[in-house]
Amino acid sequence: MRETTVQDMSSSRARLGICLPIERRPAPSYDRRMPKLLLNLRNVPDDESADVRAFLDEHRVDWYETKPSIFGVSAGGIWLREPDEYERARKLMSEYQAARLIRVRAEHEQALRNGTAPTLLGELKSNPRKAFMVFAALALAAAVAAWPLLLMR
Repeated sequence: MRETTVQDMSSSRARLGICLPIERRPAPSYDRRMPKLLLNLRNVPDDESADVRAFLDEHRVDWYETKPSIFGVSAGGIWLREPDEYERARKLMSEYQAARLIRVRAEHEQALRNGTAPTLLGELKSNPRKAFMVFAALALAAAVAAWPLLLMR
């Protein structure tokens, strides 16, 4: 154990000349066999998470899923039980995501050509009540933010 010197300390103890020993503790250890998170399910579409589950089963990767919390603190995730499989699963996931990117972009471009892609006007027409509530909330937030400025006149 090493003892501190007056030069090491900048508190009032140093001014008084009191030296306390510094205790060195080993770094906390953890079980290296802990599960590894493969995919956080926040903002992941249902079809993508279903595809990931399917290809993990197809390639015999041992996984489990945690569900989202009630208050939205955790979005859930797909975890690997065996951390040794993480590299192989990440490689499979990269291949899947590259293929999905190409497929989804092609679908979106086709929807744009067909005129079936979602647009702001289409959303307003399909759900006018929701659109009104969003615009009303924005107007209320702007009014609350501007209120102090209006009172300063």
